[in-house]
Amino acid sequence: MIDSILTTAAEGQALTFTDALLTIVVSIALGALISWTYMRTQATYTQNFALTMIVLPAIVAIIILLIGSNIARAFSLAGAFSIIRFRSAPGDPKDIAFVLFTMAAGLACGVGSLDYGILFTIVLCGLMFVLRAMNFGGKRAAQKLLKVTIPENLGYEEAFDEVFNQFGIAYELRKVRTTELGSLYEVVYAVTIDERTNQKDFLDAIRCRNGNLDITLTMSPATAEY
Repeated sequence: MIDSILTTAAEGQALTFTDALLTIVVSIALGALISWTYMRTQATYTQNFALTMIVLPAIVAIIILLIGSNIARAFSLAGAFSIIRFRSAPGDPKDIAFVLFTMAAGLACGVGSLDYGILFTIVLCGLMFVLRAMNFGGKRAAQKLLKVTIPENLGYEEAFDEVFNQFGIAYELRKVRTTELGSLYEVVYAVTIDERTNQKDFLDAIRCRNGNLDITLTMSPATAEY
C-alpha cells in the first residue's frame, strides 16, 4: 500500500480513493497522538491549540497529495497560500516545537512514508513524556515581570532594594516611564523569585513602599512586554 502511494506520487498519476483515505486517517491519528502528548506534558494549554494539532497533519498531508510531483501545481498552491496571514502573539518555544512536530508527521504521511511517520511520532511522544518526568531543564526559581507605580518624590533606583534583599530576590531594572502627566513613575523590574517565596508577603512589602499604588506581577512575561 505504501509503495503504491509512492509510485503514484512519483509518476504524477491520480491517487486512488483508498490510498488517499489511508493517508488522511493515519495523519489524523498521528495528530491526535501528538495532541494528547502535548496535553499530558504541558501544565497549561488552550483547547484551540490542541484541536489544531489534530487537524494540522491531515492538512499538510492533503497539500502534499495534491501537489505530488507537479511543479506547476506546487507554484499554484504556493501562490494561493501566500494570501494567508497569521497574526498571533509570540508563542512558547514548546508550542512551536509541537507545531513543527505535527507538520513533520503530516509531511511523512503525505509522501507515503506512513511507517516512518508512525515510528518517529511514537518515539518523540515517548521522549516528551520522559523529559516531562525528569523535569529536564526545570529550575526552582522563575523569572517574572514586576511593574510598580511610585510617586515622583520616591527615588526609583533604590526604592525597593531593601525589600528585594529581604526576600532574596534577584532583580534587574528594565524600564522607567512617567505617567499621570509626570506625577507618577512606572518602574519595570525583571525579578527572579524562588518557588518557596511567599509572593503575597513580597507584594505587601512593595505596597508599603509605593503608597499602595498599582502593582502588577506578570507570571510568564514575554520579551515584548519589557
